[in-house]
Amino acid sequence: MTDHRIPLAGVIGHPVAHSRSPALHGHWLHRFDLSGYYIPMDVAPADLEQVLRTLPKAGFVGANVTVPHKEAAMRLADHVSDRASVIGATNTLVFREDGSIHADNTDGYGFMANLREGAPDWNAKDGPVVVFGAGGASRAVLHALSEAGVPEILLTNRTRARADHLKEEFGQRIRVVDWVQADTVLENATLVVNTTSLGMQGQPELRVSLEGLQPGTVVTDLVYAPLQTELLKAADAAGCTTVDGLGMLLHQAVPGFERWFGVRPLVDDELRAAVLA
Repeated sequence: MTDHRIPLAGVIGHPVAHSRSPALHGHWLHRFDLSGYYIPMDVAPADLEQVLRTLPKAGFVGANVTVPHKEAAMRLADHVSDRASVIGATNTLVFREDGSIHADNTDGYGFMANLREGAPDWNAKDGPVVVFGAGGASRAVLHALSEAGVPEILLTNRTRARADHLKEEFGQRIRVVDWVQADTVLENATLVVNTTSLGMQGQPELRVSLEGLQPGTVVTDLVYAPLQTELLKAADAAGCTTVDGLGMLLHQAVPGFERWFGVRPLVDDELRAAVLA
């Protein structure tokens, strides 16, 4: 007999059946021939605290957290990383041996790693960045861009008050632009980022004029279903460098997998194919 327990991890959401994280982590577990499992867990908001406190007792070493639990899970954590605290949400939990919960946010890391891979010539200090959206994903992107040294971030959102609130939190380098004027600030942008769900399957399209886009501008969309959104298609036609959103999903998973299973995994074409399949 042995008291060794097979490490377990998973993704907590509501709903969660659509998540590609089980395929992602399952690929790595198989690739490195590791003992462990990663499963989807559909947890209602009212049950979140009870589930989080129970998982470590059941052999779970950690979990990813997705909509609608990112903010609530951070509030329930015993320890919160600095970046998760600034962003105001968590996507990665580590369960320690004493049962305590450590919350981190790797979305910004995933965003920057995907950007460096897809547009290696882009330099954060070269000029302004335009960001569409002021939700939870936007917070992670704004934090990552600020940390990278972007001199000015032009933030636009359909509800201006939410963008104004983020400006108050993230500082003077952010300038809020009215949604109806978003097309007027694209011309000088070195990077354009869509952090909204607009353009996702089942959602309305991102209806912003893109006439101001210049050849060579980097355009990335956090949406990855479809992989080539209408925004990316238009940017590609304008001669821009485009970066799809799947890579952010893949890269943000790296730190969590390493903490849970003890191996730093690879993001490559084989992984992309496995997740898309």
